[in-house]
Amino acid sequence: MEPTAIVQEFWSRMQARDWAGLGALLADDLVVEWPVSGERIVGRADFVAVNAEYPEGWSIDVLRVVADGETVVSEVEVPHETMGVHRVVSLWTVSAGRITAGREYWTELGSDPSPQWREAFVRPL
Repeated sequence: MEPTAIVQEFWSRMQARDWAGLGALLADDLVVEWPVSGERIVGRADFVAVNAEYPEGWSIDVLRVVADGETVVSEVEVPHETMGVHRVVSLWTVSAGRITAGREYWTELGSDPSPQWREAFVRPL
């Protein structure tokens, strides 16, 4: 599979809660960083486990996936029944048919309000 197809399949398997299938797309020594929360996940097993243990009630809406060689960027919306709507931009490295690294920026929509000084220049989404 091409890198873009691998990342699209990653999100499809995540939505399906196909944890074994998700793991098959990941390198054993995968490293994923979450800078917003200051966390690093090392290894396929821990990455799959942290996602499998996430409280139920969520879904995945893939907004876009773009690639430049081995670098694939995805933007995904994750609505949750009780925790609100989150948005994630992920930068993936895909090598030899597996995701080898990622950096994900998760945020809750509206959690970083616009400062008053920008009011004259911006409009709400």
